[in-house]
Parts: sequence; structure tokens; C-alpha cells
Amino acid sequence: MNIAPGKTEASSVPFDKARVDRLMEEAGIDVLFATSKHNTQYLLGGYKFIFFAAMDAIGHSRYLPIVLYEKGGPEHAAYIGNKMEGGEHQNHPFWTPTLHAACWGTLDAANLAVEHLRKIGKDAARIGIEPGFLPSDAYALIRKALPDAKLVDATDMLERMRAIKTEAELEQLRIASELITDSMLATIAWAREGTSKTDIIERLRREETNRGAHFEYCLLTLGSSHNRAASSQAWKKGEVMSIDSGGNYHGYIGDLCRMGVLGEPDAELQDLLAEVEAVQQAAFSKVKAGTLGGDMIAHAESVLKASKVAAYTDFFAHGMGLITHEAPFLMTNHPVAYEGTYAAKPLEKNMVLSVETTMLHPTRGFIKLEDTVAVTDAGYVMFGDRGRGWNRGGIS
Repeated sequence: MNIAPGKTEASSVPFDKARVDRLMEEAGIDVLFATSKHNTQYLLGGYKFIFFAAMDAIGHSRYLPIVLYEKGGPEHAAYIGNKMEGGEHQNHPFWTPTLHAACWGTLDAANLAVEHLRKIGKDAARIGIEPGFLPSDAYALIRKALPDAKLVDATDMLERMRAIKTEAELEQLRIASELITDSMLATIAWAREGTSKTDIIERLRREETNRGAHFEYCLLTLGSSHNRAASSQAWKKGEVMSIDSGGNYHGYIGDLCRMGVLGEPDAELQDLLAEVEAVQQAAFSKVKAGTLGGDMIAHAESVLKASKVAAYTDFFAHGMGLITHEAPFLMTNHPVAYEGTYAAKPLEKNMVLSVETTMLHPTRGFIKLEDTVAVTDAGYVMFGDRGRGWNRGGIS
């Protein structure tokens, strides 16, 4: 399917065109050549092809969606997708004036992208690519076919593009967080003495799926163990459970951690979770538009350093949205390998943060809270703000 370019109204572009154009100008990019599923989804206004939601491989190659967007020229935008996506367009038309729903692999997709760039006179332009999401065979084809073009790494520009969420994105993230929280609390209440980690994880998967979320993972501990992998280990009376799950709602991530206990929490457990909560609250107290990201980190770390559990407890915060670690990047290599480039920048309204404090107690086990907050002018809004204390197991 090849739909000829036509006039595109500014209102039909599903993102802040002026902001994206400005970010492209600052990055020295004339045309975006987006190839990751998260960035193509963003640029298409939330669309992601369901057939390749779980796996990209097909035949001898893989699915390679491409969105081409010219700075200041939405009328020249194109989407290059799989042949089956013609049916998607018939039901819910893509906003891009040009659509090539014709590909089965990387090279045919790259060839169509090159043809389109030539057609719109951008074969010698500064083209913003995603090196981590552009297969080597497609890159080699583009480099050979467009010898006069300058290929620019657009990763940072695209991360900045997604850092400030729209109201619609915030709602997706809120729903995702609510669904994951509800699922974790239901799973804790369901599990009882003798229930294995493998069965608990499977129950959580069903709870999330039945609520309309897409289950991605569950990291689970029982008792004094710090091992979060699935196993036959069974829950015992008096033991704690940490349940940390990531799932998504229409691509937007819900990523939280809640605590359970089989029985009544004793005084020590109450005290330990209170120490974790104190660090979380210290971080929240500095979340506000205009506050330096690094100041929030430093304040939480100072409260943790003064805590009696500091020797075996860690604090971490990161941005999240369509992926679990995205801008704002607040900490360097802690633990994910990236630079904390946003620590010296002010937090902005509608950024979304995951804030987590993790205790690896030597005898009581893995005790953690992870929360999702959206930055506002006055402070923050928390998503999934329930079950942050000790939740009793075996009560449903």
C-alpha cells in the first residue's frame, strides 16, 4: 500500500510539533528516522502493531517500523510498516500522509525509507537515526544509498521529546499503575502458607491480564531470601513477601513494589518498613517543578545515610513512561548503565519518576517500596498510592 502525500493539517499531528521541531533544530537534525517501537509509537500517536508486540523476528529477518518526519514539514511524513498493517490503516487511518504497508523485513523497509527521502529531496540531509534500534543490514543499506547524507544520533533528542508527558500519557501511566497495584494486592491476599513463588508469579500474571494490563515481569522474594527469581520456595508463616512487578497499559509502564506478610507484622518489621518509608518521603518532599533533580536525590540519600539501616539499603530514582528507564536520567550507572545527565537540570511539570528504596536485611529479607509520581507545579501526584504498608497474606 502506498498512499500519496497530501496536505496535513497541524491539528492532525499527534504530538507537539513546535516542540519536536525545536528539539530537532537543537540537535542538528533535518529528518527523523525513528525505528524503535517506543518512538514510532509516540510519533504515531500511540499506535503499535499487535502482531509484533511480543517478538520482532519473522522469516529470515525482523519487523522494522519506520517513521520519517521532516522538521517543519509534516506533509512529508511517512510511516513504513508491515504488509498486514494496511488493515490497521483501513480501520484507524495513520496521520502520516504517506504510508507504505508493504514490508516483511529490514531491507525492504530501509529501501522504502531511502526512496521516500529521495522523493522529498532529503537524500543529503542531516538524518536522525536510533543506533541502538537500527539493524546493521539496514544501516549499511542506508549509508551506501545516501552517501551525501549525514547520519546523526537522535537518541538524546528523542528521549527529551518523550520526557514531558501529555495529559493523555499521564492518564495511561495512572491507569497502568492502578492496575498493577490492584493486581499485587489481590495476589498477596490470595497467597497463603505453602504457596510457591512460581504459583504466586503466575497468579499475578493472571490478575494483571484480567484487569487489562499486559504482564511483563514479577520479581518476587519470600522470607529472608534476597533471590527474586521464580522457584519452588514456599511462603511460611511470619515471613515477608516483596512483590515488584512491571506491566503496561497501551504501552505505558506500571512499575511498583509492595510488601506482604503472612500473619501480623511484628514490631521489627513495622520499624524496618518505616525506615524505607522515611527515605521515600524525603525524596517526595523535593519533587516539584523547578527543583534540581540532583537535589531530590541528594536529600533522599542524606536521610538514608543517617538511618540505622543504611549499610544494607539503597535508594534509586529514574524516569519512566513508554519504557522503564527514560528521561529524566537522574543517577549515573545506578544500577542501569547511563549517565545522570538530568541531575543538574530542574524537574519539569509532567515528568514522571519511579522512586524506590530497597533494603536487603540480613535476617528479615527483601523490604522495598517503589512508587510512581508525576511532577506538578506544586509538588507531585502519586499513581497507585495504596497498599504501601504491610499487606496481609491469605485473607481472600
